[in-house]
Amino acid sequence: MARPVVGIIGNQYLINDQYPAHAGGTMNSEAVASVSGCMPLLVPADPRFVSVAELMERCDGFLLTGGRPNVHPEHYGEEATAAHGDFDRARDAIALPLVRECVERGQPFLGICRGFQEVNVAMGGSLYPEIRDLPGRDNHRMPPDGTLEEKFALRHCVTFSEGGVFHRLMGSEKVMTNTLHGQGIKRAGARVVIDGYAPDGTPEAIYIKDAPGFTLSVQWHPEWDAANDPVSRPLFEAFGDAVRAWAEGRQGAALKTA
Repeated sequence: MARPVVGIIGNQYLINDQYPAHAGGTMNSEAVASVSGCMPLLVPADPRFVSVAELMERCDGFLLTGGRPNVHPEHYGEEATAAHGDFDRARDAIALPLVRECVERGQPFLGICRGFQEVNVAMGGSLYPEIRDLPGRDNHRMPPDGTLEEKFALRHCVTFSEGGVFHRLMGSEKVMTNTLHGQGIKRAGARVVIDGYAPDGTPEAIYIKDAPGFTLSVQWHPEWDAANDPVSRPLFEAFGDAVRAWAEGRQGAALKTA
């Protein structure tokens, strides 16, 4: 039986500062394939090449990945500044309406880092351009030096709402995570439920209230060592279960109309 398809929303890059490319981290594909049990499919997130309607039709679920470019602040009514960093306007044009359509239809998605921020913005929320500049906040950015293992090492705890969605999924009210982000939620979007916080008060885990499908999103990077990490594995397993359920429902609907 064919595996359900997870569209992995990629980013645009310049290789050697010249060659334009769409790319996604190998660890995202590995987590989707080995832990979620789905087929990863890298999406060139650019409305010149794909449409939201086409993606919804051909994919069963979506992984909204992290990435260096940030969501452009015009999407939440603010002016761009140097602190906002680089942007990927083409990805904004695909990811933001894709989130809203998935929420409406119940099609599952998992948001990671930038993807977490996209979900909040898509639902009408806003972002701080730089968390570490806020009084009382920690530096959540990736360490500039060291190996990948050191950069993705567990660095702070996340505390979930007692009895909440993430608490039930993880089987624990407090977990340890990595942290590799500069921006963070300023104002939560409509129906965005903040279900977990870092010790400095930074939102780390969200879902969409009353959404008919899987909408869990996290500010950390669970794709790192997802098969072995006790926090990452249940998250990707639950996502895979949701994607399979959607695919089976789609297939069942096709059989009924055949």
